[in-house]
Amino acid sequence: MIEATAIDAVLRTLADPTRRAIFERVVNADEITVVELTRGSGVTQGAISQHLKSLKQAGLVAERPEGRNVYYRAQPEGLVPLADWMSHYGVFWRERFANLKTLLKEIDP
Repeated sequence: MIEATAIDAVLRTLADPTRRAIFERVVNADEITVVELTRGSGVTQGAISQHLKSLKQAGLVAERPEGRNVYYRAQPEGLVPLADWMSHYGVFWRERFANLKTLLKEIDP
């Protein structure tokens, strides 16, 4: 089975709607700073920084310091545990639906 700790971290991190919105903005940018993320977000710079810290700890973003600025970029590989977990259950449900289809054909040919 897929490592639960990594899945838990990603799910817990993306469960927060503000954090998810920040992550989407980072994904849609090549690189972005806290100042750019704060602009027009309605969230304080301190809150943005805390959300970025959580995203970084979950392996969803990486940072690159340059002078006084820190640039954030998405880490697509951070979503791999979640994608693997979903893939596992996709197989599970496809098998169940195939079994149901077979059963329904037996009941009503």
